[in-house]
Amino acid sequence: MAKKAKTKAGKARKVDPVITEIVRNGVLAVTEEMKTNLMRTAYNMIIYEALDFTTGLFTPEGETVSIGIGLPTFIRGMAETVKAKIKHFGGIKNMKPGDIYVTNDSYTTGSHLNHFTFTLPIFHKGKLVGFSCCMAHWLDVGGVLGGMTTDIFSEGLQIPILKYQDQGKVNQDLLDIIRINVRLPPRAMGDLRAQVTAVKTGERRFLELLDRYGQQAVMDSIAVIMDRAEAAARARTKTIPDGTYEAESFLDDDGIDIGKRISVKVKVIVKGDEMTIDFTDVAKQVRGFYNSAITTGYGCAQVAYKCITSPTDYPINDGAFRSLKVIIPLGRIISATRPAPMRWWMTFPMTVIDTIFKALKPAIPDRVIAGHHADLVAPSFYGFNPKTSEFFIGTFGPLGGGWGAKRTEDGVSATVCMNDGDTHNGPNEQAEAKFPILVERFELIPDSGGAGKHRGGLGIARTTRALTPVTVNTQSERSAQPPWGLDGGGDATGNKVAFRVGGEWKSDFPNAKVLVAQLKAGDAFRISSGGGGGYGTAFERPAEDVQEDVRQGYVSAKAAADKYGVVIDPETFAIDQAATEKLRASQS
Repeated sequence: MAKKAKTKAGKARKVDPVITEIVRNGVLAVTEEMKTNLMRTAYNMIIYEALDFTTGLFTPEGETVSIGIGLPTFIRGMAETVKAKIKHFGGIKNMKPGDIYVTNDSYTTGSHLNHFTFTLPIFHKGKLVGFSCCMAHWLDVGGVLGGMTTDIFSEGLQIPILKYQDQGKVNQDLLDIIRINVRLPPRAMGDLRAQVTAVKTGERRFLELLDRYGQQAVMDSIAVIMDRAEAAARARTKTIPDGTYEAESFLDDDGIDIGKRISVKVKVIVKGDEMTIDFTDVAKQVRGFYNSAITTGYGCAQVAYKCITSPTDYPINDGAFRSLKVIIPLGRIISATRPAPMRWWMTFPMTVIDTIFKALKPAIPDRVIAGHHADLVAPSFYGFNPKTSEFFIGTFGPLGGGWGAKRTEDGVSATVCMNDGDTHNGPNEQAEAKFPILVERFELIPDSGGAGKHRGGLGIARTTRALTPVTVNTQSERSAQPPWGLDGGGDATGNKVAFRVGGEWKSDFPNAKVLVAQLKAGDAFRISSGGGGGYGTAFERPAEDVQEDVRQGYVSAKAAADKYGVVIDPETFAIDQAATEKLRASQS
């Protein structure tokens, strides 16, 4: 039966449910093909292997229709960037077919200067019907390599909102400016062309959808899809008991004031079918480069809200967030203002999202997880490659780590952090082929997951040997402030770093931030990701599950006894029932 929708003027219209479902799958297919073509044509591993990008379709007003997701926190960032471009050019009346707009402005996108965002207005029969957009990570945008930055000016080339292409004519001056400011121009230009390919793919496929089913039918269907997303989110929000919920967690430091904890305090207010997330008490922006701008702050709230209310609903669109209100003053670590440094923008927001879940544990204990490793755990390194006689810039990550346990199941191991969503960890073999390095070990870390009735996931350790002199930078967080457990569950281990110099290992760093390390050929660095927090009391975990953990090497026999009260023979893996009952009884 056709559903009645309303135009902006309030006039009722009929929407064919079959066409609506075709359009729903159609816009998903469009953004997925945008992703595929970007990956096929990109020059850098961080795009085609790690998937550090996001593609999307947007309404003429800049509302999200569908996201080909790479980075979840760009749910808001890309939409606000599209809206900023509409405003910059004085409205859609001044946009023309053949235009493509570009920016990497951190305070618009919410992230660092490495994220270039290209936006193409889509016209159908002379009418602007939407936008195709692609954000992707460029390996280098100029600026300093390594070390700490304390303002945006040292972090690279800033591109305000400009026309990359004006009615089909490419802005050659802009290309020349980019080329002369980056260290690897061929790669930058290759990734630029890949992004242009992605937005043109979005335009072509969306126009095919409009031609086949009609402009009005498609646009009406999109409106209905967004209305349905709103209704679903509101219905699930109503299942959360009304109330005000608060939680606080801490970050290690900003990389400058070492050991000075940074508070992340959030408030969640639920009333009926609406939720308000208040970031007023989140720490103010810091001197180090861990800030992000306000669009990422909104993105933190939206990622948490979607996980709680509509995790399996697709396409991701703005209808799902109409029942969410976000309070976020300017000048916080997730709403930083110019000229705050932004280079490692993605780190603090992960803990913010974790803390929202922590706040909601008393209300919906079955829908939240314990803390996770919450970091890319991705070192960067650079040097001269003797095989190719070229300067190289490498990144090795995201590494992946442990996720927090749920009320009903163990946390997953070796999985990328919250901010990175659908991104992948970098293959060792691919990195070895491209850079003068050798991976000596790549392994799960026993006992890294928090103990609990349900155990937290395990972290990973990767030991990498330099085959030529390299400079290494690690910027990881949550070393001294490890992932927390819930409902009596144990904390996990934090993210760690160690260096082998001249055959000797050094690991006694106050945090996991070693911003400049000079390694000679034969030296090595080991990056270890944290685990996930446990959920529930560890002594309630079935002894047979602990036995299997020991057999698999996830938990040591010593930790089985000390943390779980289960005595296991480390050779035969047999449970000593009498010793186990005695040990567990002593803790009851």
